[in-house]
Amino acid sequence: MCRWLAYSGTPQLLETILYKPAHSLIDQSLHSRLGVETTNGDGFGVGWYTEEDTGSPAILRDIGPAWNNRNLREIADHVRSPLFFAHIRASTGTAVQQTNCHPFRHGRWMFMHNGSIAEFHRMRRDLTLLIDPELFPYVEGTTDSEVMFHLALTLGLEGDPPGAVARMAGVVERVGHEHGVEYPLQMTLAISDGEHLWAFRYSSQGESRSLFYSSRVEALRRLHPDMEFLQEISDETRLVVSEPLGDLPGAWNEVPESTFGIVGPDGDEMRAFTPQAA
Repeated sequence: MCRWLAYSGTPQLLETILYKPAHSLIDQSLHSRLGVETTNGDGFGVGWYTEEDTGSPAILRDIGPAWNNRNLREIADHVRSPLFFAHIRASTGTAVQQTNCHPFRHGRWMFMHNGSIAEFHRMRRDLTLLIDPELFPYVEGTTDSEVMFHLALTLGLEGDPPGAVARMAGVVERVGHEHGVEYPLQMTLAISDGEHLWAFRYSSQGESRSLFYSSRVEALRRLHPDMEFLQEISDETRLVVSEPLGDLPGAWNEVPESTFGIVGPDGDEMRAFTPQAA
């Protein structure tokens, strides 16, 4: 499986979030505490939106491990963003290649995933054929994750992200059951259009991979009034992570099973998630 984080809020240098925390994502690439694998070294990726609206996020992906990548270290010291994704990969069977590294991008949309489609090799043809023919040429890699992304795009992601993901999950489960797979889907997802961030936690078995969100900044300021970092960020700043970046009391909350959350300029909220028939 993999580890990931999504940040939304006051523009920050990538270094501040990726490298500085005690249990940063870079540390997790070697020493994951909650993942299926301790080491996540089968590639990495970061994607970020700029404060200027360019219409599309920038993406950097590589097949090497994040912990010793000089290019990642270099840009982390210089790139500042109000919304960015970072992902470290532990392959579930597909090739270690750049086109299989997350996050994936289509237009202004960005997507990353931890989990898997069980027995994907048996379902791959059926699921791939359900992708809109106009989107199919943009599928570059061989992962279940990228197929999930393009299925969500096919099923209305641009107009209704939660509904499109629910329909995508419904399709994966239906096709899985047709192939005799009892629990087809395992996922934590992050999706963004550059303004809003959606995060999902769901699995067919009801035992999803770990996912956490940061507490409201105003509450953390009350708990930790001496922390300078908390005085510098806006009340709307939030992090969603596969596992906590440190042990700061009161900072992290587990995302409930079968739930999705929305983070945006108007605040944030959490709702129940259920797959839907497409």
